[in-house]
Amino acid sequence: MPQNDHQRLYFLDWIRIFAFFVLIFYHTGMYYVSWGWHVKSPDASTAIEPLMLLSSPWRLGLLFMISGVATAFMLKKIRVGALLKQRSWRLLVPLVFGMLVIVPPQSYFEVIEKLNYAGSYADFMRLYVSGYHGFCKEGSCLDLPTWNHLWFVVYLWAYTLLIGAVAALAGAARLKSWSDALGRRLTGWKIIALPVLALYAARYALVEYFPETHALVNDWYNHAHYLILFGLGVMLALQSGFWANVDQLRWTSLGLWLFSWAVMVCLHTMPEPMGDLPVITQLKPLLRLIFCVGQWAPIAAICGFGHRHLNFDSAKRRYLTEAVFPVYILHQTLIVCMAHWLKPVKMAPGTEGAVLVVLTFALSFGIFEVVRRVAVLRPLFGLGRATSQKPAYVPQRQAAAASHAQ
Repeated sequence: MPQNDHQRLYFLDWIRIFAFFVLIFYHTGMYYVSWGWHVKSPDASTAIEPLMLLSSPWRLGLLFMISGVATAFMLKKIRVGALLKQRSWRLLVPLVFGMLVIVPPQSYFEVIEKLNYAGSYADFMRLYVSGYHGFCKEGSCLDLPTWNHLWFVVYLWAYTLLIGAVAALAGAARLKSWSDALGRRLTGWKIIALPVLALYAARYALVEYFPETHALVNDWYNHAHYLILFGLGVMLALQSGFWANVDQLRWTSLGLWLFSWAVMVCLHTMPEPMGDLPVITQLKPLLRLIFCVGQWAPIAAICGFGHRHLNFDSAKRRYLTEAVFPVYILHQTLIVCMAHWLKPVKMAPGTEGAVLVVLTFALSFGIFEVVRRVAVLRPLFGLGRATSQKPAYVPQRQAAAASHAQ
């Protein structure tokens, strides 16, 4: 199917749907691994951590890149001021609603499990909205109120403001010239090498000084990482040649992804004393480079295979594209609540994990089905006004048949 500069990149919609759904599996997995999280299974272990590492380096970066693509298409259709107004409404309203209604149960069950809190939910909410900072353990205190998994919404809004300011100052013509220049440069092996080097420079300079916080302020390594990918999405959205080239490199990208994952798994499973060996310290710059390959090569591979196999429209795509943001808002709270409530049942971890995934999908989509039908609820979950949608893409055979029928 030929593309022009203004055609929607349907394969990125499918990839966005896939990436958001991966979050359900990932956050269910967080209940069972040894890493810190809001609630933990009594059977938590390191067993599935290699599978978690298969997506953790690139998952959010992919979503930021796709968000950058969507931003570029919006800038083609509406003025900067209208873009900022629309994004602010669609992001900040769900953020405030989420922080007051959706997210608090996560923190409530966290303090019950970690600090043996005995107060009611109403008592906890009075502390939550007052900004209480007395829930502390081992020198670390819970920040309230919080946005927890909705940090992505805050960061996306901030990056939209930034690119909006750049677009307003630079103008459409200059922005297009930058986009064309980057599109000409990112060909062949440079499609993989140059983004990896940019990510490596950010990681080498910042990661040791600015550990991940998701607090918006003082999270400079994360900002550098995600802004690079968001900016690539903005600049490359309309470069159809770039996506075709990514398609050609899909198998190479897949191989590099699996190589980087294998190295990360080896390092992760290494006994702790071995991590301090001089040879590991000497190899740290190389290992960081391999990690950055694991941040970009999966994105390139997924976009390449998506461009090859998923560049089509359908009613399912339109439905799921609307559903994914409400499902994202809801999913983590559902996982935390159900994981806590299912503890007394004492299911086997594999069975319990499958039940959590199935129930999270079912309840998320069930709530979405209610939300999409109630006008007052739609903006609380990031949905615009309900409209009767016509298919954005009609396959050529259907179009020919329609023309003969006329």
